Amino acid sequence: MPVKNQLQNVRVLVGRARHQASALSAGLRAHGAKVVEIPFIEIRKPRSYRTLDTALLNLRNYDWIILTSVNGVNSLWTRLRELGLNKKSLQHAKIAAIGPSTKKALEDHGVHVNVMPAQYVAEAVVKVLRNKVKGERVLLARAKVARDVIPSELRRAGAVVDVVEAYETVIPPSSSKRLRALLANPSRRPHVITFTSSSTVKNFFALLGAIAQTKAKRNQRCEGIQFASIGPITSATLREMGCNIHIEAKKYTIPGLVQAIVKKKNSIQN
Repeated sequence: MPVKNQLQNVRVLVGRARHQASALSAGLRAHGAKVVEIPFIEIRKPRSYRTLDTALLNLRNYDWIILTSVNGVNSLWTRLRELGLNKKSLQHAKIAAIGPSTKKALEDHGVHVNVMPAQYVAEAVVKVLRNKVKGERVLLARAKVARDVIPSELRRAGAVVDVVEAYETVIPPSSSKRLRALLANPSRRPHVITFTSSSTVKNFFALLGAIAQTKAKRNQRCEGIQFASIGPITSATLREMGCNIHIEAKKYTIPGLVQAIVKKKNSIQN
């Protein structure tokens, strides 16, 4: 069977933010999947840029700058330009990126990335930096709500860590009606739902109004659907919600997630 038809007749729901869904959707469609996009998450500007701008105007004070997402890179770059700064403002500092997409976003702006862990999760960032940051000052630009693994562990390692809000993630209310209608339609109901972060998991169930339900009821709402996770942190959140993980990417990237779904193609519709 040709590679492009490996996911023929497989319906996949992609819940990434609207401006980020194209890469995952395109990868799945290249294998013949029928993709529906309903965003579980929306990226917004923070209510105030005060803390981010203050940090950017004082970049000389930082030995390390850590970026954990493409959204963080984009927000940081927008504010640099607004403040009349450029990549030269970052040249004195060492840069850490959580994974290849974040690294590429930085390199696209001409920024050299000094550190990227082999596994693209916060714990791996800490492992790489733990012995490098004692007595140094670290700037972490991230979403308003995020796991505190990096700042808490690096502080334990002797670093001074400033965490600044670069953007926030919210639940797109317009997605609720569409999502419920999709799951209620037998002819359009997805065989697979993709999750690319813990936020997409929590927001998915919030959109369904299922957060307050028992684990048994949440599973019943999605009976017969396989959950595909981008990696162990997202999978852990699914388990906290009482869900099974049917597919998990070995490489915690969008291409890795696509490949994991393709690999499980024989079991998806059975």
